[in-house]
Amino acid sequence: MTATATSDAQLARELMNGSKDAFDRFVDTYYGKLFRYSFTVCGQREDAEEIAQETLMKVFETLDQLRDPQRLKPWVFRIAKNACLMKRRKSIFAPSAELSLDQLKPPRNGAGLEIADWSALPDDLAADSELHRALTNAIQQLPEMYRTVFLLRDIEELSTEATAHVLEVTEDVVKQRLHRARLALRKSLDVYAKEMK
Repeated sequence: MTATATSDAQLARELMNGSKDAFDRFVDTYYGKLFRYSFTVCGQREDAEEIAQETLMKVFETLDQLRDPQRLKPWVFRIAKNACLMKRRKSIFAPSAELSLDQLKPPRNGAGLEIADWSALPDDLAADSELHRALTNAIQQLPEMYRTVFLLRDIEELSTEATAHVLEVTEDVVKQRLHRARLALRKSLDVYAKEMK
């Protein structure tokens, strides 16, 4: 078990025992993650803020339903996924745009771009802005089923098993969708890199 899973399990146990300190740590740890996930899925800041808050409240209201404290993170993201689906069905902010992921920046070394090995760019703001738009566009073009898997696996770093649990699909489906998402992003960013030469 990883250190993160161990700390999540401990946090879950403390929450279940009613610790106020655990409540504060949980909110500090998960609010940003939930906001980022919700913003990526729903595409609107207002919806993302509401979903993050609703998810936190739902977690505390249904904490007695968490059967395995070691599965806190997948359980929380499953609640968030369901809240996003409900919000998207009735939101006036139908997702015409998705979150641009600032932390995902490929190196410029003339070779093909390796998604798993992205790093910071030089401090060239114009190029950074163009890359930002290219990444936003590439992520927006991913079908939702690939975009969601990419976010949970590569950004939130959930395991394949946990991602499958959140999305209610098999692990093989997660692996397949993640592979296709990475290939699609690599192809889009390779085109961008060639155009920049």
